[in-house]
Amino acid sequence: MLKRKKTIKTIVGILCAVLVTVMIALTVIIIKPSVEVKNEINTPDLQHISDVKASGDKIHFLNVGSSDAILLESDGKFAMIDAGEDTDNPRGFANLELEGYEEKVLAYLKANAADENGKVHLDFVLGTHSHSDHIGGFDTVISDADVEIARAYLKVYDSSKIKKKEVEKWDNREVYNQMVDALNAKAIPIISNQDDTPFTLGNFTITLFNTDDPAQKGKVGENDQSYGILIEKNGTRVFLSGDMDNFTGDESRLAPEIGKVDLLKVGHHSNEMSSTGKFIKTLSPKTCVVTNKYENLHIATLAYIKYLCNPDAFLITGREDGIIADIGDNGEITYYNHIH
Repeated sequence: MLKRKKTIKTIVGILCAVLVTVMIALTVIIIKPSVEVKNEINTPDLQHISDVKASGDKIHFLNVGSSDAILLESDGKFAMIDAGEDTDNPRGFANLELEGYEEKVLAYLKANAADENGKVHLDFVLGTHSHSDHIGGFDTVISDADVEIARAYLKVYDSSKIKKKEVEKWDNREVYNQMVDALNAKAIPIISNQDDTPFTLGNFTITLFNTDDPAQKGKVGENDQSYGILIEKNGTRVFLSGDMDNFTGDESRLAPEIGKVDLLKVGHHSNEMSSTGKFIKTLSPKTCVVTNKYENLHIATLAYIKYLCNPDAFLITGREDGIIADIGDNGEITYYNHIH
């Protein structure tokens, strides 16, 4: 019996030693980088918007809370990727009573992309996927009399693929229908089966990723349908992740095809299950933009990115009141804040 007690004590001692080792490792890998990230996101090195050039090749990341609205500008041409959360609550659910940004997005377009006659011409609009925090504001933008749009990229929303919770409790179908109805009302062509063939906007070359929906045995979230967008200019590479995640292996599958980038718009506003290890290590961005309110950041994800690739900076749209990435002909990117 005494020998047995000593054996148990030995096993307990070993387990305790292992637990301590694991805790120390977690401190080094997670907690320490979290402190570094917290410090870094408090000290950005940005130019003020008053110094921005009047023209050029820019990516405007609007401050629309915890949603996405991104304006592309290159050689006098414009396009819009996502349009922020909207005010509508078509199903009357309490969880969908959200702050809308559609009027703010429209005002920004008219202030920054209108011609001398006050008309905004967009070569295209693109909805990454049918969630209201990405395409909710598009019906307002599209329907405005001063906005002209040549074409739209939007996958067909197929609720038969989507998890029951989203179908029953969210307004995916409604925001999708609102965007499609607004496009149809102005006879704007909708491209719903775009492949990965590159196309251009001014000096930008644009390639879409996650254009196919591989067959899945079970239901998925609409984030699994999200486009990713690669923007290239003279060797400078920017990847906009939308809400791409890795629930069904999208990030692992696409990372080698995307390759290394200079700027990454962090997937899904920094929430978990996006920005997985292989994806971040393969893309290894120099700078990360997070489209979110500062108080809603998922610090563990940013710490993980910091640990894996150590980007120069994390830029937060909510804290910076919007960000412009100005891509110069020399390949360098200059960042501006307070764009609203």
